[in-house]
Amino acid sequence: MVFLAVSVLLLNIAETSARDPKTDKLLTERTPSSTVLSDRPIVEYAAHSQGSMVLMIGNNGTFGCEGTSQEDVLTGEYFESCVYPKNSDLVYLWVAALWVGAIKGRDTLVSTGTEDFYCAYEFWPDLPGLGGFKFKSIDAASPHYAEDAYSEQDIICEYTDTIRDPGLTDPGSCEPRVHIPLNIKATQRSMAWSYDYADDFVLFDYQIENIGYESLEDVYMGIWIDGDVWHTINQDAEHWTDDLVGFYRHYPAPEGCGFIDTIDIAYHTDNDGDPTDGVWDDRSPRSAIGVRVVRTPSDSLAYSYNWWIIDYGDPRRDFGPRQSGTPEDPFRDFGVRLGTPIGDENKHYILRHDEFDYDLLYVAIDHSDSGRGWLPPPENATNYADGYDVRNLLSFGPFNIDPGERLPISFAWIGGDGVHVNPGDFSTFNPYNPSSFYNRLDFSTLAVNSRWASWIYDNPGVDTDGDGWAGHVRVCCGDTAGYYLTNIADTLTIPDFNSSSCNIKWYKGDNVPDFRGASPPPPPDIRLEPQVGRLVVHFNGLASETAADRFSGIPDFEGYRVYTSRDDRLTSFSLYGSYDREDYNKFVYLSDRGEYRLLDIPFTREQLQELYGDPAGITNFDPTLFGQTNPYVHPDFPDSVFYFVSQDFNQSEFGVTTPIRKSYPDEPYPSTLDPTQAPEDELTDDGYLKYFEYEITIDGLLSTIPYYISVTAFDFGSPEIGLAALESSILNSTLVGYPLTSADSVEAQNLNVFVYPNPYRGDADYEGQGFENRDGTESADRMRRIHFANLPNVCKIYIYSIDGDLVREIDHYYPDGGPEAMHETWDLITRNTQAAVTGLYYWVVESEDRTQIGKLVIIE
Repeated sequence: MVFLAVSVLLLNIAETSARDPKTDKLLTERTPSSTVLSDRPIVEYAAHSQGSMVLMIGNNGTFGCEGTSQEDVLTGEYFESCVYPKNSDLVYLWVAALWVGAIKGRDTLVSTGTEDFYCAYEFWPDLPGLGGFKFKSIDAASPHYAEDAYSEQDIICEYTDTIRDPGLTDPGSCEPRVHIPLNIKATQRSMAWSYDYADDFVLFDYQIENIGYESLEDVYMGIWIDGDVWHTINQDAEHWTDDLVGFYRHYPAPEGCGFIDTIDIAYHTDNDGDPTDGVWDDRSPRSAIGVRVVRTPSDSLAYSYNWWIIDYGDPRRDFGPRQSGTPEDPFRDFGVRLGTPIGDENKHYILRHDEFDYDLLYVAIDHSDSGRGWLPPPENATNYADGYDVRNLLSFGPFNIDPGERLPISFAWIGGDGVHVNPGDFSTFNPYNPSSFYNRLDFSTLAVNSRWASWIYDNPGVDTDGDGWAGHVRVCCGDTAGYYLTNIADTLTIPDFNSSSCNIKWYKGDNVPDFRGASPPPPPDIRLEPQVGRLVVHFNGLASETAADRFSGIPDFEGYRVYTSRDDRLTSFSLYGSYDREDYNKFVYLSDRGEYRLLDIPFTREQLQELYGDPAGITNFDPTLFGQTNPYVHPDFPDSVFYFVSQDFNQSEFGVTTPIRKSYPDEPYPSTLDPTQAPEDELTDDGYLKYFEYEITIDGLLSTIPYYISVTAFDFGSPEIGLAALESSILNSTLVGYPLTSADSVEAQNLNVFVYPNPYRGDADYEGQGFENRDGTESADRMRRIHFANLPNVCKIYIYSIDGDLVREIDHYYPDGGPEAMHETWDLITRNTQAAVTGLYYWVVESEDRTQIGKLVIIE
């Protein structure tokens, strides 16, 4: 009778949720049933945007925003759940959530950030004023700089599961019983970097604390993911119901010698990458996103991976891979649904059950005779196998948490590009032979990024706690002889070991978290000076040229690169000019290995002259004379043989080999690196040290369109750890400007406002000419633009119909000036959110000093 009652209850829940909540609840507001609105906890979102991925973080145990865009509390910008790469409008997440299950007394309980019906929210921040985010950064130039920061963008929040109000925890009445708290608090720190090797993932670090009075036993934790994939112009059920999920375990290590990297990442991807007419384009989501656990409270914990398909219309079509059970591990009946765990006891079961599901692609294959006891394929297996709307869960445990005790957990949210290789690969997909398609997928980038995520968490070769052990090493002697060692001193146990002929690489750390990595120099401080037909870029490199490398402890600045673009997508930027110091890499010949190796940081000409000029009897030592085919042999030490290669391009003559110029070419090195302590004659009018001031003029530009300008700094790498040169992020140092008369000149000369294009012609194909909708994400009635130029820094723009009706009001507010202070756009949308129609309009610009009036015409 109890089983029947529960089954009926679950069926009622399923029937009341027959409509797909993905479309039904997008605009539904969560309203508490018994709390006063002013006392209601506030769910906020903060955007990780430092790297090449944008990920929205909630302060309620979720990340992603359920198919909507939400406001970033720090910048005020709106972002989708997870955009990868940044600015691509390719979205890889509906929502993901933390699940924590345990036995408390006689109760089996699970607290979730959210779940399959998106109506149970059991983690909440503190009340308003206490539940917000904290931001920290290792970037000394950031307003959030903190010595205890780990990354360029630390986002920290806290939340608990202690709220019982069903109006908050289960407003849709989708759980079989009201929420009973475990009484836990999660302190969550998520971290992001812009470095080339670390910009494809976000690391999460949790401290899970028992704030109750009872011990929590048989504790399991999991990351639940609804990983839908779409382009923003294709946000519909057709595009979020064709995704693949699976678990990727191993990948050949790049060191060779038969070494295998353990990846252990739960991934999701689009089924075919959405080619258009048989080719890839900007709307094709070819990447995969995955989650990997990098730290648990114990090395002996068990892991499980599960996925399931929920059918909101017919719960009997619900499916997830399940094992039939044994006397020792009996099958658990979930009620009317086979795969979706409804209720705390079912959720705890799936968190703890030792099971690794096969990939969705293989669902039509009968696994029942595999020795694992899998149930046979479902009725709709061939439909599921080619992609569906799927949930997956990566979980681990068990452990106990006593009152007042905290346990640490860390995982990485990782992206990998280029998983889909050829646009036509999926067209011949056979659900009964899925390996033919699967083997054409390329997980190499995801695997490499996963490796880097684990290395950032725990740096290989770094003795973090000072106990004399720096982690595990791999030793490769020749092409095939590989050895795994737990201590570098164990190399002595290798037969015929020779440090010169064997390649030694650290591959695992010392099990003490670092959350650190080698970093490029910080980007310079950039300013744009608009002029008609050109942009003058000014930048100051004090921070770039003096920052020390984390591992070597010395400044490793090498140069600057200047990029231009017509939009803000990374792939659109092109190199306009660069500067790098004149220095050379020295490759030393190792006779016992029969090869040349790079062992040192680059040498300047002056250093090489001091080292080799006199002993060789050469007045001016020229490293360019000694290449690999003509190496330098030391006259006093014939065994010392080496050759030289330029580090980068050695474009070091300002205004000659590089378009970058010193703004103050005769300025000596400053007496102090602290601008606040420097003499006045060493400073610019803006307070920058003159010695580090540079400029470059980008001319030949159209005055009527915006240009995106970025200046990056790069280093010379770390040869001793095999790390290539690192460059700061292009996207994180981008300014946009119009090559028009500058805002200062507009105000100084009291110039008149003008409008373009005027008339605006609908048949002029502005989009085809590249003036509008360059990224292809806007609809025809939302991509139109009329521009206002020569504006005062602060003014209001009014647009009226010929009858005098107010059509639109635009607040133009740049009190501090800047490259966009003299310009504004109107998107031809009225204040009633309708598209403006053909006709004559009046515009009025009101500023503190005067009012200007003009006409504009729209012809559709």
